[in-house]
Amino acid sequence: MTRNNTLLSLMALVFSTGTLHAAELKIGFVDMQKAIQETAAGKKAKKDLEEEFNKKKKDLDKREADIKKMGEDFEKRSMAMNEDARLKKQGEIQGEMRKYQELAGKSQIEIQKRERDLTQPIVSKLRSIIEGIAKKEDYTVILEKSEQSVMFAKKEIDLTERVIKDFDKK
Repeated sequence: MTRNNTLLSLMALVFSTGTLHAAELKIGFVDMQKAIQETAAGKKAKKDLEEEFNKKKKDLDKREADIKKMGEDFEKRSMAMNEDARLKKQGEIQGEMRKYQELAGKSQIEIQKRERDLTQPIVSKLRSIIEGIAKKEDYTVILEKSEQSVMFAKKEIDLTERVIKDFDKK
């Protein structure tokens, strides 16, 4: 079920049950992306991830430059090579290019996994804080703010800054 369908179903359920009156309905929202990025742990995770990414990028950039140089050298010398030597060198360059592409793909997957590993504990703690606020203050629902699900909401029901402060206190 998509996020919009989930939200619509939830709202239909809340309003159709008849057990909740408008005065009893208490709704809030949290911008989880902002909360993750602005907590101290989130800032550290982002910094660590950027360092790892930049290291991998530097290695990949060096390999790419080496392959480009191999190609340029091949272009300069190919006319002087016999057919077998030319084919062999082309095969070497293509092999290096395949290795580079595999390494780039593997690096991207590793960075994505590392990002999940770094943010999962943050998300779990944020969810726990949000659940605590919801239970303590009797919220009917707390939504995750995103462009697809919350098009408009009064600033007063935005719990994001409070969640960030509570996260950093613990």
